[in-house]
Amino acid sequence: MTNTTTTSPLALVPNLKMAWQDVHSSFERFCLTAGIGAIEQMLCEDAQRLVGPRHSRRQGRGGHRWGRTRGKIGFHGGKVAVRRPRVRSYDGHEVVLPTWTAAQAEDWLGRWAMNLMLINVSTRKLKRAVRLPDGDLPAVAGDGTSKSAASRRFVALSAERMAAWMASDLSRLDLLVIQIDGLHIGNDLVLVAALGVDGDGNKHPLGLVEGATENTAVVQALIDNLIERGLDPKVCRLFIVDGAKALTKAIRATFGRHTPIQRCQIHKARNVIERLPKPLHASVRKTLRQAWELDDADKAERLLRNLARRLEGEARGVAASILEGLDEMLTVNRLGLPAQLRRSLACTNGIENMMGTVRRVCRNVKRWQNTDMVLRWTAAGMMEAAKGFRRLKAHKQLPILKAALAAHQAKHATKPKLEKDRQAA
Repeated sequence: MTNTTTTSPLALVPNLKMAWQDVHSSFERFCLTAGIGAIEQMLCEDAQRLVGPRHSRRQGRGGHRWGRTRGKIGFHGGKVAVRRPRVRSYDGHEVVLPTWTAAQAEDWLGRWAMNLMLINVSTRKLKRAVRLPDGDLPAVAGDGTSKSAASRRFVALSAERMAAWMASDLSRLDLLVIQIDGLHIGNDLVLVAALGVDGDGNKHPLGLVEGATENTAVVQALIDNLIERGLDPKVCRLFIVDGAKALTKAIRATFGRHTPIQRCQIHKARNVIERLPKPLHASVRKTLRQAWELDDADKAERLLRNLARRLEGEARGVAASILEGLDEMLTVNRLGLPAQLRRSLACTNGIENMMGTVRRVCRNVKRWQNTDMVLRWTAAGMMEAAKGFRRLKAHKQLPILKAALAAHQAKHATKPKLEKDRQAA
């Protein structure tokens, strides 16, 4: 018995015998024809293994043939039609062919759609991006290249990948440095993200949370998520922030008040320079650079205090800004790190570059429908940025940082114990 199916709007390619003829006119058509022919042959072999050759009456068969039908598989960001045999068991249920299951499991269409949207191809232009208008495989109705089909695939795949990423285990990462920064999306939505650097200098996007503002509660939610996924709060790490007080408050509340926090020197210099008259820009910038390049943190602090004292007469507010958070500006100096490693860890350039990739990925979005959409796109942008991450420039000096953090932790762990002993005595 055969089962008649409705003719698909997709034109079926010729069989495998005609593939070699196509190579003279189009190599793409040859590859498609040969590939479809190979898949159809594998499907026929699956059917033969399940129920034997056609018209056979052998014993022990698991079912019988039930005609042929047409299905669609992904190719070049769209779909092409494939003829496949149907097999049914004796109790009337459809028997799945292994080759067909494997072909359907490959989510090539979703990956095509996500890849093109991450490189800023809009859904309206996806059809033209995957099928040439005058090519041998034209875009036709029902081939899965429409803007709505591409959008549905991106939503499904980005949500799946974000869920897997936000539940990933962090305990296996030997993280020495964590950078935290915020990204403003509109007036009422802020995303706070974290980027980690392990002992080998490799960078890892760690987490992402949303909030109305970059306040302590939002940062605490991000830190709690990292700890739930395996980040040990008892291990001393270097945190790098842009200067927001909410970040520092949440970090110290969770990891201890002696946790080393480095304030981004680039942000600080920019904030100071922009508030000064232009004739003072060069001299102040030179003094800040000299202080940050000193190996002796006490000398660097004295140099910055002298700068603030010199500016009190001309810009009292700027002088106060220099003194505000002075200890956190010189954390990498106090840890005794080499100059090259200090330059790499004294700023938030790593996470800023990642946020730049997120902005580039999201620039085609004209209207955010909800928070879930923002999180999906931002997470996709962070994972896209991770593909281009390079190791920290001074990664060979990271063992020095690890030893300095261990010494810092041991130093501050013994102080409370000595105070308790004095009080007991």
